[in-house]
Amino acid sequence: TVKRIYAFDVNADQLVFDDVTVGWLRRFDAFMAETSGSRNARNIHLRNIRTVFNDAIDDEITTSYPFRRFKIRPEQTRKRSMSVETLRRLFDAGNLDDWEVKYRDFFKLSFMLIGINVVDLCGLTDMSDGRINYTRAKTHKPYSIKVEPEILSLIEQYRGSDQLLNFMEGYANYRSFYMNLCNGLKSIKAKLEIKELSTYWARHTWATIAAELDIPDAVISQALGHAASNSTTEIYIRRNQRKMDEANRRVLDWVLYGMR
Repeated sequence: TVKRIYAFDVNADQLVFDDVTVGWLRRFDAFMAETSGSRNARNIHLRNIRTVFNDAIDDEITTSYPFRRFKIRPEQTRKRSMSVETLRRLFDAGNLDDWEVKYRDFFKLSFMLIGINVVDLCGLTDMSDGRINYTRAKTHKPYSIKVEPEILSLIEQYRGSDQLLNFMEGYANYRSFYMNLCNGLKSIKAKLEIKELSTYWARHTWATIAAELDIPDAVISQALGHAASNSTTEIYIRRNQRKMDEANRRVLDWVLYGMR
């Protein structure tokens, strides 16, 4: 955010709180819009500035607060989910090249593991008692997923030497792998004539299908890791794990076998 402010105003080191008015915020937002069309991306920087003002007010450094009149309005996130029919067509596609199959299976594993994100999937190290246990990189909270037979089959196919899975083996670093993953999914999208396909779609599609199966919102939220709070503990996870396991099994049965 500081870098963006200096790009907007080379004399930003001379700014004081009174200088950051509603007009200044509007001009800064317009400047960011020239290179970032995403309202939500720009809002990150505006919220950071607002946080500094809130802290400064708490510390009695300033009484200025332009955010009483300047409102940060979020833009509704575009839905990133595909239909069950499209998902089945992706999973069953027989016209993919070997290198595309690898990235398709990565997406498939992500979906089957309740939309686990790329960083966490690449970082898995082992299984224990039929479960995958890890700490989410985004929230730093413990997480556990039952390894269903279909998941185990894919794990055995892509078993790694250092990590649980070998997807990153042969790549210099995570960024290199992620770029190839994105390119692989883009190639698959074109070949299968799928409207959109990215790693985010595994998570959103799992949640959408779970909702269509009338799985309670609270269970979906917990399965995605949204329900976890500062009080989350290993005991909390074990106590509520059964509902999450059942939800994932229902989603897999419907997608893979048409069984509701």
